[in-house]
Amino acid sequence: MRCQIRVKGHLDAQWTDWFAGLTISVEENGDTLLTGTVADQAALHGLLKKTRDLGLPLISVICLDTEQTDQSTVNQ
Repeated sequence: MRCQIRVKGHLDAQWTDWFAGLTISVEENGDTLLTGTVADQAALHGLLKKTRDLGLPLISVICLDTEQTDQSTVNQ
C-alpha cells in the first residue's frame, strides 16, 4: 500500500534509508511528509515507531491507495 505520514518537524534527505526509502518532503509550515510504498501493516507500525523514537510528533497517516479485492475470486 502507498502511504503518507505527516510529522511535525523537519527531516532532511539523509533519513531516507532510516525510513525504508520513503520520499521525504519538507514543508514550509514545519511539517515533513514521508511518502511511499509500505509492504504491510507491520511495516507501517515499524515506520511509526521510528518517528516516535526520533521524538517527532505524528500529525497524520493517510493511505493513498489500497488493494481492492476482486469479487469474482471470492468463494461463496
